[in-house]
Amino acid sequence: MITIENFRKLALSFPNATEEPHFEKTSFRVKKKIFATFDEKNNHAVLKLNEIDQSVFCASSEKIFYPIPNKWGNKAGQLSNFQE
Repeated sequence: MITIENFRKLALSFPNATEEPHFEKTSFRVKKKIFATFDEKNNHAVLKLNEIDQSVFCASSEKIFYPIPNKWGNKAGQLSNFQE
């Protein structure tokens, strides 16, 4: 299982990445654009991926990576279940 500390370390390793609150979640941004959020309470993350990357990650492990079942899933949002 991934922790917020490990996720934070990875997300902030990107050039110019910042951490900011986003409602009840933690968001990670570059130039004010969110590229990931982490929901510590439910231990899952939303990652912004392009459609090709999303399909590759979903094909590799459907239990861990899957499209969000709402309009964000259509925009290549990604929900990752880190409890597996």
